[in-house]
Amino acid sequence: VRHVAVMPDVHLAEHVCVGTVLGTTDWLYPQAVGGDIGCGMAAAPIRGDLAALDAERAGQLFERLRAAVPPVRRARPVEFPGLELADRELSRRLQRDLGVEFGTLGRGNHFLELQGDEHGGLWLAVHSGSRALGPAVRDHHLPRGVAVGKGLVALAVDGPGRDYLVDVAAAEAFARQNRRAIADAAAAELAAVLGWEVDFADWFESSHNHVRAERHGDHDLWVHRKGASPAAAGQPAIVPGSMGTATFHVEGRGVALALASCAHGAGRALARGAAARSITVRDLDRTMQGVFYERHLAATLRDEAPAAYKDIGAVMRAQRELVRIVRRLRPLLAYKAG
Repeated sequence: VRHVAVMPDVHLAEHVCVGTVLGTTDWLYPQAVGGDIGCGMAAAPIRGDLAALDAERAGQLFERLRAAVPPVRRARPVEFPGLELADRELSRRLQRDLGVEFGTLGRGNHFLELQGDEHGGLWLAVHSGSRALGPAVRDHHLPRGVAVGKGLVALAVDGPGRDYLVDVAAAEAFARQNRRAIADAAAAELAAVLGWEVDFADWFESSHNHVRAERHGDHDLWVHRKGASPAAAGQPAIVPGSMGTATFHVEGRGVALALASCAHGAGRALARGAAARSITVRDLDRTMQGVFYERHLAATLRDEAPAAYKDIGAVMRAQRELVRIVRRLRPLLAYKAG
């Protein structure tokens, strides 16, 4: 390991903290990427009239989104882009799961939001990843590595790491295609219910769980990001707060000490169990004032309440040197698995 950078949204996780950036030369660390390989954010502007979004139409939209973008699994498999994994048997085993998961959102902090910027613009935001593929890739390759610490495993780049990199690339590609499939399905529902049009010509996205070959200074490194976004000079990224709080579109400043990276969000302040125990439905409802969400799911969404996360404003202030804020957005409608 040649370099470690810790982002301001850092929080504890298994083996390697979320919000960590790691630069290595000869070894790869799957746990420094995490299970949801390729998970990231995507956004596109919307042409439409905000006045069309009222309580009645929000209810209709939630109902249609549940069918068009299922939270976890589809009733029947759908076709999805072919995968080229290093292990054909692993690829075969994943076919069924990925067929029913392609174009689905996922649980936890994954979401689809309608957002408004400070200039009256409307935006679609999608946060999702590689679904079953990412954890399967991680778990397939960990037994092929070398134990280098308490529970930590390394793969030699010129050995088992070669196949891991092939599978990481496949998982990243699947995650990108999954986000676009979600956005395409949502766009159709926005047009049907609200008469809004998503402008995919200005679609952009950023992954925050990956490992990539990058040059930093005079060194060629394998840069692992686990809950951190690339932020090279001028590179766009999306930094969400939490359900009910602001999201920021940013441009990177390419700071060398951060390995040209930035925070990927607000970061958790409370573990899920602690959040569910300490945050009430009333607390969540109070912090979601002005945002359409499925209130009947409030009891299961408490671990995603704004109070479970750090202050996104403080995170953004802490990374002023890492990124330039392009726009600030507020949530209008939040769709989550629940």
